[in-house]
Formats: sequence, C-alpha cells, structure tokens
Amino acid sequence: MSDYQYQRVLLKLSGEALMGEGDYGIDPAVTDRLARDIKALHDEGLQIGIVVGGGNIFRGIAGAAGGMDRAQADYIGMLATVMNALALQDAFERVECSCRVMSAIQMNEVCEPYIRRRAMHHLEKGDIVIFAAGSGNPYFTTDTAAALRACEIDADCLIKATKVNGIYDKDPAKFDDAVRFDRISYHEVLLRGLQVMDSTATALCQDNRMPIIVLNIEGENHIKRALMGEAIGTVVVQED
Repeated sequence: MSDYQYQRVLLKLSGEALMGEGDYGIDPAVTDRLARDIKALHDEGLQIGIVVGGGNIFRGIAGAAGGMDRAQADYIGMLATVMNALALQDAFERVECSCRVMSAIQMNEVCEPYIRRRAMHHLEKGDIVIFAAGSGNPYFTTDTAAALRACEIDADCLIKATKVNGIYDKDPAKFDDAVRFDRISYHEVLLRGLQVMDSTATALCQDNRMPIIVLNIEGENHIKRALMGEAIGTVVVQED
C-alpha cells in the first residue's frame, strides 16, 4: 500500500472502451480483462470507484443531434451506463471481487440508489463501487459525473482512461506535430479549450483541487504505474 501515491481512486472509463474491436455493444473479453487488472489493484488495498460512460450503446448528444429532445436523449444515455455498469459488475464477480453498482436513478431491482455515505462505507469495507446513470441529470456528461463522484468520495485522484496516451496541444490523430503534455494546469486546459474532459468537469476538479490523470487504458500496467507516481500520461493539477 505504501508504494502507491494515491490510495482512493475514481476511475473514469468510456463506454467505447468496452467495445473492443466491435462497432458497438460490450465485448466480454474486454470487461474480463478490465476486471482482472482492476482486481489486482484492489487486492493490494486500493479503494476504487468507477464511472463508466454509455457511448458504446447510446450517446445523448448524438440522439439530440438527430432531432430527439436533449433531456430525453440524455436519460436514455444514463440507462446505457447502467447496462455497462452491470456488465462490469458481472465481470468483477466472476473473478471473485466484491462489487456494488449504485445508480443516480433509482432502479431498486437491479442496483442500489446512490447515497454518498453508503458509497463511502462500501469503499471502506473493501468493495469496488461502480457509479451508474451519470449524475442523474440531463445536460451533464459522465465526465462531469466522474468529477462530482471523485470529489464526493474524497478520492485522491481522478483517472480518465482513454485510447490516447495523454493530453495534446491538438488532435494527434489529425496532426503529426501534436505535442503531448506531461503536466498541465486546469487553467491552461480551460484556456486552450483542450477537450480531454468537458469544461464543467475540469472546473469542478479545479475548484476542489482534484488531480486528473489522463492515460491510455491499453498500456501495460498504466493505471498501476500512474498510481505509484510514474510519469504515465498527463497529470492535470492546480498551478503553484
């Protein structure tokens, strides 16, 4: 435990990370791998909360762009995150790792309602906690929900696991000369309009001095190495 710089962590997973090589849906091989990797950290004493997106099933903004009412589209997206959370819970239980799903929208037959004190209790007794249904409010992304839950559970850091190995000054998929930051301030992320997390999520982390680590989920032991303080990905912190 003493080897880790961060001991209570909120991990933000995109829904797309669960697709594997598919175009949509959930790849059981991916959830199994994630469960094993995260369980290895859990077994070393780390307290882990997870927020998962729903973009592999339905994306609210895309639904609204297609003419659907934005609030209605966002609620559908929230339900998609619950499906992903239940799939992850199943994967954790198959590797014998205790896991709770807590939803911001009540659906008592399938998961617990989100109650902050209960979530803290689950973490303290050794359960992995998956926070589903975003914040429960339309017009807010799962990035913002992740920032909110990280602050609420008093996490030591928020890790955003993506398919990119950090934050760049411009889109590395479009520009060969894109430069990656090892460390950057919240203010500069907002000033430059760097679309790593939405501005609401970044500002919330800034207000509460919640460190953000952005890394590539595909790398070997990237999450573990980042939690031990290695320079993996990009760290977003408060200016001195």
